[in-house]
Amino acid sequence: MPQVDRYKERTVNIEFVAVEDFGILPYPERFTLIFITSGSIKGVLNQRPISISAPGVLCLAEDAHLQVVEKINVSAQSFRFHPEFLNTITLSETKDYLPAAPRIQTGLSLFQSHNLYAGVPRVTEKAYPLLFEWFFVLGMEVQAQSDALWVCRIKKYLIQILGLLEELNRNSEHSPVDVALDYIHTNYPTKISLEDLTKCAHLNRVTLNKRFQERCGNTAIGYLLSHRLKVASDLLVHTDMSLNEIARATGFEYDTYFIKQFTARKGMSPTTYRTTSRKFAGAQ
Repeated sequence: MPQVDRYKERTVNIEFVAVEDFGILPYPERFTLIFITSGSIKGVLNQRPISISAPGVLCLAEDAHLQVVEKINVSAQSFRFHPEFLNTITLSETKDYLPAAPRIQTGLSLFQSHNLYAGVPRVTEKAYPLLFEWFFVLGMEVQAQSDALWVCRIKKYLIQILGLLEELNRNSEHSPVDVALDYIHTNYPTKISLEDLTKCAHLNRVTLNKRFQERCGNTAIGYLLSHRLKVASDLLVHTDMSLNEIARATGFEYDTYFIKQFTARKGMSPTTYRTTSRKFAGAQ
């Protein structure tokens, strides 16, 4: 059942299921994110065979076609959300006027049936603990509603989960740069040094930066900064988290350093960016 926000007079069209039995999939009017923590399943998704062994993830759009033909000792949790949950601004109920609103775009490719690699993003050994933690906390936030910003935190964890899955799914073959990118996308909320990246990629600094320039148009640390600011931009637009909370969530040790880097790269302060983005969307 949809969640009733105990702090505000509204219904939030999301559900978290601690034990997913795969009995009714996909759910009507919902995107469904299923996290398989043990066992395995086999089936057919959008006319192509799939096989998922834990740890694994299954992403289903409301119009997906799924047939589960085998389940072996499977345990899974699911988070379901209406597509309009991706809107930042609550839509007007006036029939003649529906204001445009900025929407979360992160991870939407995972639910597109025409994409050959959609639906079953790969989960690496390094990514699994972080996905497990984020999914667990997301479920706790749905149930606890510990303060009036609980929906903001749900969106924060959803952005993080979908963003990581999208990056993990981007390339099927892994080069040393892919390994370093996986490390960045998995660990960006924590402190990362160039030495950390050279160790995981098994390349020296010069070679790693050269290959990053060829692949991403930036140095390894430059890419790390850009990725952190990209996630921070999503959190600014789609949540009401404070600047200090966003700084900590994206790997900046101090909010002053976050503000300095954001302003230098974006040409405006984080607060101005948040206000401008929402005003612009509302004026459309």
